[in-house]
Amino acid sequence: MRRAFVFAVVAVVFVTANRMPAAYADTDSVVAATYGDLSVSPPSIDAISICHGFGCKFRDELALTGADRATLARFLAAGAASAAAERRAIAAAGAWFDRRIGPVAGTVGHVARANREYMFDKRQMDCIDSSRNTTSLLLVLAQLKLLRHHTVAEPEARGFLLDGRGPHATAVLVEKATGAKWAVDSWTRAYGQAPEIMPLAQWMTLD
Repeated sequence: MRRAFVFAVVAVVFVTANRMPAAYADTDSVVAATYGDLSVSPPSIDAISICHGFGCKFRDELALTGADRATLARFLAAGAASAAAERRAIAAAGAWFDRRIGPVAGTVGHVARANREYMFDKRQMDCIDSSRNTTSLLLVLAQLKLLRHHTVAEPEARGFLLDGRGPHATAVLVEKATGAKWAVDSWTRAYGQAPEIMPLAQWMTLD
């Protein structure tokens, strides 16, 4: 009964996400849409709330140090030349970030595509957790003015059971020059691996 209730709550979060507008023009709106329903503190250049345990049931605060900010700057400097290069740099930063938060949140060794089998394992992350954590990283990169070719949008979702697909959410970037949206999906990757980055339209067609 408890398992069914928790799954229902997660499903409601996904349906809500599917009803949200695809992107917002300002950071305040992105923050409200991303963290408001979960009562999670938005990220800053000094601290990030890390979600884990499915549906952001558990939260731990990562204090970002000067060394952390310098590391992020080095990653993103490698992506200055083009939007494609910046996405590769973001992927590399995402892998580093997952290793950085692991000891703090107790998620070292988390699996890729954690499903209902792991629902009560606080060491694992569902896609609500991973999409919010990745969005937090992207917002910090934006706050540090390290994103030259992209802006950050709110997470988007696909699938809501009635269409035959399991619900799934992802962080989203918007390419400045073209307006193209890109999924930054860390849920499909295991601990310490770079998130998958692909056109959002392509991501929306997957199971």
